Amino acid sequence: MTEKSRTVDTELPERAQHFLKILIERYIRDGEPVGSRTLARDSGRDLSPATIRNVMADLEEMGLVTSPHTSAGRVPTVSGYRMFVDSLLTLKPLASDEITQLQAGLSGEPDAKAVLESASQVLAGLTHMAGVVKMPRPEKVIFRQIEFLPLSGKRVLAILVTREGDVHNRIIETRKAFSASELEEAANLLNQHYGGEGLEQMRVRLLQEMEDTRNRMNRIMVRAVEMAGQVLEATDEGDDLVLTGQTNLMDFNELADMNRLRSLFESFTRKHELVHLLEESLRADGVQIFIGEESGYQPLDHCSLVTAPYTVDDRVAGVLGVIGPTRMAYDRVIPIVDITAKLLGAALKAR
Repeated sequence: MTEKSRTVDTELPERAQHFLKILIERYIRDGEPVGSRTLARDSGRDLSPATIRNVMADLEEMGLVTSPHTSAGRVPTVSGYRMFVDSLLTLKPLASDEITQLQAGLSGEPDAKAVLESASQVLAGLTHMAGVVKMPRPEKVIFRQIEFLPLSGKRVLAILVTREGDVHNRIIETRKAFSASELEEAANLLNQHYGGEGLEQMRVRLLQEMEDTRNRMNRIMVRAVEMAGQVLEATDEGDDLVLTGQTNLMDFNELADMNRLRSLFESFTRKHELVHLLEESLRADGVQIFIGEESGYQPLDHCSLVTAPYTVDDRVAGVLGVIGPTRMAYDRVIPIVDITAKLLGAALKAR
């Protein structure tokens, strides 16, 4: 089910597995620490409270549950959630009307970008959490027009328009100061002689011409192509990430702490580490789950990220997922993410 796992060294007896499953399902549903009496009532087994307490003590010793200071009940740890997700979870298939809703949300959009944005919105709507989609990166970026505007000091505003009409811009710190006329001349020459080519092809041609002519203008133009590449690198760091439904997370008590929310929302704004996590998911087969601190990214320590790659023409094009509290309904969220990835790939292929 997931590439990300944390193993528990000791085999868990069947009785302990049963109570861990019941405890986590109850905690996911209610969000309150679960006591022995509740477990006895929900277990369907005729066991004494003392026996149940002993099982809970064993689970706590193994690091699968813990006791909050404010309650005699117990809550799952990240390791407990991991065992639950990997070994004890029973997935709930999506209802036909939910699949229809997903398909409808991904159809009728004017272009691929709108389909990807709709996928994020559908994920957020169905799960009541945050939906995230990483857009495919074009294998070859063809530029139509480029412009450089001088700012203060050695800073330059680079504006790149691709063949598809996408506009990317970034403020670049250059190695030396360029005059407005130098930047304008470089942009005009690039647009006139290299429009319709890929950036790598442009760079190779310019380097060859620089070897042939050794003229100063070509050296500036090579630097201009490098600046254009920096614009695209900036795009990869977050502009190609669609994030929807962040405010849904405010409805979960465990995420409602203001400092925790501020850190989480700042991470959504920066996006860099989130993009890195999604890049990891691109290399995985099927659904991948990061629980709490498994992500290695502190703002997500109290969250889980459920992801799945989507494919177009049998090639992994991107990845999508859901961000929510560790106390999420994994049995429902995992199928939603999995099916949305499949439907998104099909919708993009049909275009």
